Amino acid sequence: MSTDKNRATAAAILPLVGGPENITSIAHCMTRLRISLRDRSLVQDEALRALPAVLGVVEDDTYQIVLGPGAVARVTPEFEALVEEARSAAPAAAPSAPPSGGITAGDLAAQGAALKEVQKARNATPFKLFLRRIANIFVPLIPALIGCGIIAGLNGLLTNLGWVPAVVPALAAIASGFMSLIAVFVGYNTAKEFGGTPVLGGAVAAIIVFPGVAKIDAFGLELKPGQGGVLGALAAALLAVYVEKWCRRWVPEALDVLITPTLTVLISGLVTLFGLMYLAGEASSAIGTFANRLLAGGGAFAGLVLGGLFLPLVMLGLHQALIPIHTTLIEQDGYTVLLPILAMAGAGQVGAAIAVYYRLPRNASIRATVKSALPAGFLGIGEPLIYGVSLPLGRPFVTACIGGAAGGAFVGLFHQLGVAFGSTAIGPSGWALFPLLDGRAGAGITLVIYAGGLLVGYLVGFAATYFFGFTRRMLADLDSDPGPDPTTATEAPPKERVPA
Repeated sequence: MSTDKNRATAAAILPLVGGPENITSIAHCMTRLRISLRDRSLVQDEALRALPAVLGVVEDDTYQIVLGPGAVARVTPEFEALVEEARSAAPAAAPSAPPSGGITAGDLAAQGAALKEVQKARNATPFKLFLRRIANIFVPLIPALIGCGIIAGLNGLLTNLGWVPAVVPALAAIASGFMSLIAVFVGYNTAKEFGGTPVLGGAVAAIIVFPGVAKIDAFGLELKPGQGGVLGALAAALLAVYVEKWCRRWVPEALDVLITPTLTVLISGLVTLFGLMYLAGEASSAIGTFANRLLAGGGAFAGLVLGGLFLPLVMLGLHQALIPIHTTLIEQDGYTVLLPILAMAGAGQVGAAIAVYYRLPRNASIRATVKSALPAGFLGIGEPLIYGVSLPLGRPFVTACIGGAAGGAFVGLFHQLGVAFGSTAIGPSGWALFPLLDGRAGAGITLVIYAGGLLVGYLVGFAATYFFGFTRRMLADLDSDPGPDPTTATEAPPKERVPA
């Protein structure tokens, strides 16, 4: 039955993206089905958003259909199979014109799509494209980080309670195995992303975690297994890509299979051992020291700034620069102190959305969108509320940021008071982050502080939006019944998680 449901979802999506002939590539990440299109105009955005299984659509370097964690991994193979089976299918019809008579959720969604299109053009800078490629290295690792993080939390709970002592070592091994070799996966993905041979990137990165590096005298500098972590692995694999490409240009074709991989691993390996490991280790230590000192010395202010600016960072694509930092902090401390603070941005967005719902009692279309998206918003999936509601409205986006700033200041204050905690994995947010929280003060206090931060974000986001989120002219235009909206013919689904 589950397979039939996933195939039905894939079958419903396919004609709405222009049919199989309009698709040039298919992939998926943790939550999104990512497809490359020949003709963007053939896509029926509003019809896609109206599908019950679709949590939203995002347009970036690829067209991304948000299906949610778990579902996307099941729907994608069915979608790929349908494309292969039905290459001759006719393209779907163009979407119908939006209804007249008032502003609907569909109108806001269209404005949000236009804003995304403008932002996409602005994001096509070399620096932001580089950040996107860095994100592509780490995003495939998130499911393992989440799984191992939850197991690590369970192991810590059992240890503290003294239950099932025989199981604790097994859970520790399961939770720690991936993290002990994460450098290898980063190296593999780096080479793959930048056009090298993935296994060569993994081989060079494996040097970093090899226990024998402790016996090497690197110009009098002590080396330790794992020194440099994911930053060292990324740099080593990137170097390997350039060495490999250089070899491909100069090594005779008859000798390429022998000489190119040998020189790639040898040159990159030596530079890694006698330079990159030390430099990356210093950089990693500096990142950890800076993050902890920032929150210990000015936690409330730092939390206010981080929580308030995270939604704009997501819009600008700059949040991707935080992914290696999160991973480095998890390697060093076992958790990233930044993610619970950044998650407050989602809380502010939820509070703002609830205020929009109550301020527009006669606009059934927008209220239906808000109502259906809120459950996922509480779980940290907030992009439909951003691009479907608050950002097109303008002022509610600003007041949502105010709510995020208040929640971030609340959590940061407790860091300043010595109650440091963080997330053992990246990816989830909102309520979904509770199982991944860990800290020095114990699970109970950590959970209470994080819950308090969410509550502050909800309340301040709601109050700021309710009282300051609308002008009189906005209320006159929006607070009316616009008539039937085709995008709400079926319940509007929740959408995409705000990344960390």
